[in-house]
Amino acid sequence: MTGTAPAPFTCDDYRARMERAAREAADAGLAGLLVAPGPDLVWLTGYAPTAATERLTLLVLVAGRAPVLVVPTLEAPDAAKASGAPALTLRDWTDGKDPYAATAALLDPGGRFGISDNAWAMHLLGLQKALPTTSYASLTEALPMLRAVKDTAELELMAAAGAAADRAFEEIRKVPFAGRRETEVGADLADLLRRFGHSQVDFTIVASGPNGANPHHEVGDRVIEHGDMVVLDFGGLKDGYGSDTSRTVHVGEPTDEERRVHDLVREAQEAGFRAVRPGVACQEVDRAARAVIADAGYGEYFIHRTGHGIGVTTHEPPYMIEGEERPLVPGMCFSVEPGVYLPGRFGVRIEDIVTVTEDGGRRLNDTTRELVIVD
Repeated sequence: MTGTAPAPFTCDDYRARMERAAREAADAGLAGLLVAPGPDLVWLTGYAPTAATERLTLLVLVAGRAPVLVVPTLEAPDAAKASGAPALTLRDWTDGKDPYAATAALLDPGGRFGISDNAWAMHLLGLQKALPTTSYASLTEALPMLRAVKDTAELELMAAAGAAADRAFEEIRKVPFAGRRETEVGADLADLLRRFGHSQVDFTIVASGPNGANPHHEVGDRVIEHGDMVVLDFGGLKDGYGSDTSRTVHVGEPTDEERRVHDLVREAQEAGFRAVRPGVACQEVDRAARAVIADAGYGEYFIHRTGHGIGVTTHEPPYMIEGEERPLVPGMCFSVEPGVYLPGRFGVRIEDIVTVTEDGGRRLNDTTRELVIVD
């Protein structure tokens, strides 16, 4: 049940992204960008090598020059098929030749370059050996907002991924919980995400009872019991863009305290969402959500940031955390996910993906935030 396939990005889309990335690098004082296989390369060119190998593949972006993709000869035919390939020059190298010397010829020998966070150390060291006066900064450090602001087509894909995750939640709340292991419910969630169009499932957290007090508990062999609070946090990639949502359900009727804590987290999540608008610092979203929980006396039990960016990966800049003074910009997408975690007892988390609009924010998840009772 995947619906109509979205229109693919065009060569012009990738050309514009590469030009913008090179321009932003120059504005940041960098001599250029070096992009290894991974999400940045896919976003910039549409090229995803079938497997990362020890053979160097590297996109070189320098403002005012045509983009160049250094690629092993045996992989050049696949690279040439990428949607963005017509907007760049392929420079292939054969086994037995020095790929670092070939790449060095494209670089300012004294320049400082941004390089993909996931570039192999052996490749960075090879470049440093070929050009010992160059220096490097990770892309997250040098250009953290490179992919943060989504265009209209990207926002449509983000919304579709969020809607698919919502459909998975609507179905999972119908399945039996009591008497089943967390692993079983997690498998159901993964199957539902795939049924509704996800090609990749990144995580399915099913944290029942005391396991819910661990924010990153995924699934275990614990049998879910009547009376458990259960944190569900799940997501992945649909058509190349991420989903991530959390809802907390209860097996049977909750206690007054459980309901009160859930209502508190719901109020905090609403406060975080209401803080979203252009020009507001990222930390203000965190502050708004955190203040609600702290004022109720549970501040020490909210033990993580309020949110993270999302796009072609499920976790990326910007981060909604104290100290992040970067302003929100229309088109940014990130989670708002406060939680309360009571050690040895239970936890509650409620999470939506939110995008910044011209005058506020828009949720990309629309399932109920009330406490859902399951069997």
